[in-house]
Amino acid sequence: MDEEATRDFNERCAQCSEVNWGLTDGGRFYCRSCHNVTERTREVVNTDFISNTRVQTISKVLRKQEKTDGGCEWYVCEGFQLVLKKQAEALETLGVCPQMKDEILCNFWRCYLQKSKQAYCNRPAGETVKALSVCDSSTDVDSEPETPSLLHMLSVSESEGDLQTDCSFASSTSKVSESTSLCSGSVDGSLYLMKNQKEKLRMTMPMTLSFCYMALLWLREPMTLSDLLRFVVEGHIPYLNVFQHFPEKMKLCGLDLKIFCVESWPAYEEVYNKMLELAAFLDLPRFPDITDSCFLHPDMLCIKYLMEANLPDELHNWTCRVVKKICIGEADFLTLVPGNKSTRKVKYDVLAAAVIVVVLKLLFLLDDHYEWLLSEFAEERNKNNKEGGPYFEFKKWYKVIKCSLDVEQKKLDEERAKYLWRCEKPLFYSAKKKSKVLKRRRMVVNLQNQFGKLSGSVQPAEKPNPSSFQLSWYEENTDGSCFHGHSLKGILQEKCGLLTAMNPDYWLCTVKLCTEKLCGHLAHYREVDFPQSYHFVLRLFSFLLRIQPSYIHDEVCVIEHKLFNKKLCKKPKYKTSLRK
Repeated sequence: MDEEATRDFNERCAQCSEVNWGLTDGGRFYCRSCHNVTERTREVVNTDFISNTRVQTISKVLRKQEKTDGGCEWYVCEGFQLVLKKQAEALETLGVCPQMKDEILCNFWRCYLQKSKQAYCNRPAGETVKALSVCDSSTDVDSEPETPSLLHMLSVSESEGDLQTDCSFASSTSKVSESTSLCSGSVDGSLYLMKNQKEKLRMTMPMTLSFCYMALLWLREPMTLSDLLRFVVEGHIPYLNVFQHFPEKMKLCGLDLKIFCVESWPAYEEVYNKMLELAAFLDLPRFPDITDSCFLHPDMLCIKYLMEANLPDELHNWTCRVVKKICIGEADFLTLVPGNKSTRKVKYDVLAAAVIVVVLKLLFLLDDHYEWLLSEFAEERNKNNKEGGPYFEFKKWYKVIKCSLDVEQKKLDEERAKYLWRCEKPLFYSAKKKSKVLKRRRMVVNLQNQFGKLSGSVQPAEKPNPSSFQLSWYEENTDGSCFHGHSLKGILQEKCGLLTAMNPDYWLCTVKLCTEKLCGHLAHYREVDFPQSYHFVLRLFSFLLRIQPSYIHDEVCVIEHKLFNKKLCKKPKYKTSLRK
């Protein structure tokens, strides 16, 4: 049917220049090669030739539902598509290129729908019967194969009051709708959680952030994964209670809340690992190269984290030397190649923070003894130094950073403890209960305001504007709390025309790396096993990246072995023996 309908449409695709058109159930032409959807629609002259009576059945069911409870049929994938659309719009507001939403993220989502056999493909014949039998085994279902139509793309703007649905995933008969609605508000909510999806990635709320980060990485946007997750926690990107942005006609009930309701903060490792699985699942090609002019390059990220950690600018020369020495600034090392298991996947923000930690160990040793001796030496030099900038004192820097870090950490802990996981928008599942729920919600809000006034609690301030920096330091401050312009000459010595550390010693965090596949980590980190100065530096960068200190410690160990152990390599699986 599609071949006959698209036979007279010979225009080339604007995106891939191919002539391979298919037809959606909405009457639009889409390219089968690149999934580009055109605005051209097929003109139907005589409706008598339409033999698909299921479309009439859907319209009757929709009219029936709209008359009873004011809702409409919707599917889980449409809910996730709406979430992705809201997240992409929020990222665009934060300054991300608009190309991310309309081109990159949209194409990734189309490819996922096709790979997971949710759209752009023929529905397997027996899947409807098998899935429906979970809810109601006695229901008679037509087991003929059906062709799902295409979803409205992310570039299409849906109104908040009406979300148009263009595809069916479980069935389009009234019996299927009635049976599934008993389990959830969406048509396929119960089936979505019950069917076996081991062979393909099932969409989840953390995976929406994986989609966003994958699109940001493809465009090489100046936003790391830690920045993305921090903006989510701060409320600048819809994620927690995102279903309150759903249109009124998309009723959430039962298992829908289990799918879209999130009651935990997004985890760095989970979002990152799902992104890698998604890139391999979609068979994406090699991502655009990460060069030294990209923000994600370690040389560029080190500048940002040095500024935020209030460390001297001269340390950047040392970070660049370490990056060049161990060849972690090469495009082949930094660029993501999906599905390539031989290359180690790079976490750009963690890598940059680990490089700075290694440089601090090179210069100050961080063994709870040597860094304090250098501080006393720099303090004596600063008393007699009347020319040039002051020498960097680790002890003074430690006191300033610790005071500020304790305040910010306490503020963060209080905000997380006070966070209300309850949705601001009340949920009601029928028109009869709507007035009762709204009245109960108003009573709760009034009581909270009255108790707040009696207890004298401060009303929460407006949400601050998003910023790439969490800690800001200004050289104009007269209290000497900014160390950006301080010099390292007091702790360096010139040897063979190069500045080197006064102390040639260095201690390795671990002598031998573990097997990541077996124990999950390359190294093991316990605070009691390491000096407090080293732990403090890890704690600082773990706060800036909002991750566990052990993640940075693992990367530090890998860099140390590359820097000092030239013979580090994989042992052969076979035993070598002398030839006779």
